[in-house]
Amino acid sequence: MPSADQPSSSLHDLTFSMMEKLLLQDGISPTHAKPLWRALYRDPIVDVTQAVHFPAPLQKWLQAALQNQTCTLDTLKLVKTEKSNDGLTNKFLLELNDGQQVETVVMGYTGRFTACLSTQVGCAMGCVFCATGQMGFSRHLRPGEIVAQVMFANHFLRQNGYPPLRNLVLMGMGEPLHNYDCVINALDIISNTRGIGIAPSKISISTVGVVPGILKLADEPHPYNLAVSLHASTQEKRVSIVPSSKRWSLSELMDACKAYASKTGRKIFFEWTLIAGVNDSIAQATELAALLQHLPAHLNLIPLNPTNGYEGSATNSPAVFEFQKVIQTAGIPCTVRQRRGIDVSAGCGMLSSEKKRKQAA
Repeated sequence: MPSADQPSSSLHDLTFSMMEKLLLQDGISPTHAKPLWRALYRDPIVDVTQAVHFPAPLQKWLQAALQNQTCTLDTLKLVKTEKSNDGLTNKFLLELNDGQQVETVVMGYTGRFTACLSTQVGCAMGCVFCATGQMGFSRHLRPGEIVAQVMFANHFLRQNGYPPLRNLVLMGMGEPLHNYDCVINALDIISNTRGIGIAPSKISISTVGVVPGILKLADEPHPYNLAVSLHASTQEKRVSIVPSSKRWSLSELMDACKAYASKTGRKIFFEWTLIAGVNDSIAQATELAALLQHLPAHLNLIPLNPTNGYEGSATNSPAVFEFQKVIQTAGIPCTVRQRRGIDVSAGCGMLSSEKKRKQAA
């Protein structure tokens, strides 16, 4: 099976236009891409070779391609499920075709479901409070491996009588903009209305500040929401929390955000994990407000999810709301996000790292 860094034969890696080109080069009419795409992404068919309604040339080509492994499919093996006491958060540890594992979280809200997707096995950014950052980086996920998480989540929801996903956040294991091309191809597949059809306006790409990726998003541009994890209002403090800030400084990051906002006209969602005694002071809130003052910004405050690899603790509620008050007084929209699934290690990388610790014990 090819790795994420090698050419892949997976049908789930292909955008619709890529699928048309593949069929054409194999002597099959590209018009047959539509029923194949529908069978892969919309019809509840596990084995696409059983799609007997396919035109004969397509069915013959597909059966031969899968049999000879010139084409493959991305499937995910469920390793572990943990369900939160809130009854609305389910975390899945999923095994890829090469045996590596990633996490996907499905969260229920009033009238909608959201999935938090992984984009890498591990992460190279090294954020000190993050369980995935503590694992280190193994490899990028291919587009099909990202798409397969959405398919898994929708299958889970369908089995339990729920509506399909409405929202996606790429905030699971990995740094999405470190795996830019695969992420963008995956989102092209996921948002295609012929298949899964999740609206681009309901998809958010989260980054800790990979400046080249932000500038690329600004130049292309793509219709997805951008979320930037800050966690500190000065370069010195940020380096101590987000080591990748040594490569892309806070001033470079803010310049990239200004360029993105100017070119796209889109609001940027900033994320701030509140850690007691580290980055939750009124002084830092005041500095942060000044930093965001001239940007179309919305700030999300997220009390820390504790991990075994980090000694910090979450800011208490009164201090959270005092921090929020400073931001709102400066005229910047600010929301305190719910910590979901704390009892099932729902922070990214926590379930995977827990399993590895138990194996090593």
